[in-house]
Amino acid sequence: MSIRPITHIGTTQSALEGAGVKLERAFGFQDPALVDPFLLLDDFRNDRPEDYLAGFPWHPHRGIETITYVLAGTVEHGDSLGNKGNLGAGDVQWMTAGRGIMHQEMPKGDAQGRMHGFQLWANLPSAHKMTDPRYQDVEAKDIPVVTDDDGTSARIICGEFWGKRGPVDGIAAEPQYLDIHVPAGRKKRFKVDTYKQTFAYIFEGSGKFEGASDPFGVLTEKEFGGEELKIRDETGDRTLVIFGTGDEIVVHAGEHGIRFLLVSGAPIKEPVAWHGPIVMNTREELVQAVTELQNGTFIK
Repeated sequence: MSIRPITHIGTTQSALEGAGVKLERAFGFQDPALVDPFLLLDDFRNDRPEDYLAGFPWHPHRGIETITYVLAGTVEHGDSLGNKGNLGAGDVQWMTAGRGIMHQEMPKGDAQGRMHGFQLWANLPSAHKMTDPRYQDVEAKDIPVVTDDDGTSARIICGEFWGKRGPVDGIAAEPQYLDIHVPAGRKKRFKVDTYKQTFAYIFEGSGKFEGASDPFGVLTEKEFGGEELKIRDETGDRTLVIFGTGDEIVVHAGEHGIRFLLVSGAPIKEPVAWHGPIVMNTREELVQAVTELQNGTFIK
């Protein structure tokens, strides 16, 4: 067993997207190799309807997958192929945009005005960028939950974990997407595929992640590509931790426990040409996509 080294730890940055939705960005629009095959992670937890109701009106996607995980509230969605529906608390939509789709996502809060969840973007390899669009809409009741003897639990959205497999399948990067809770004061080890890119995103409670040369969980915070800023011994809400190569991570839960997303996937290792919601391999492919949007041939 080898504990993965911690290569980055940092907090989110505020962003304004769609028609004026306020959210927090854990990563995105930095070096695409940073967490290859993943491109962007947005945390849209918000308790102020005026900050999210404008939503994300009609917009295009090509060459990527968008993964929306709702914790509270609902998201109404529709697309240029005639698909439409609602995502509720605990539901997941794994959309493979492929060769191109126009869609919209309109968040609606719950009775307390809460709209909570995450959207992750995953890149597609060149061989799959122009495939047919595909949706995998998964209801909360169909996502398996496994609980260990010490109370540690995991919702398995994608991939295999503790003998169970998540409902999302057929994804090129062979990802694992888990929602993990470790009770207060517990130390827990989680096995991960040695060669898959792996990150954790903490969104409840706090705790310490061990690094390969940092067994006590004292972590160095760095900006992307920046200089060392400070030492801290605990990670909390809206904290991103990126790991290097190894086959397990170790976390020590704080006094109120810790809940985090644990996500991994096989790196694609291809050139990335990125313009907003369109991610291709070359600038020429981007120009072609924009031209098609302008002349009405984007949807095949």
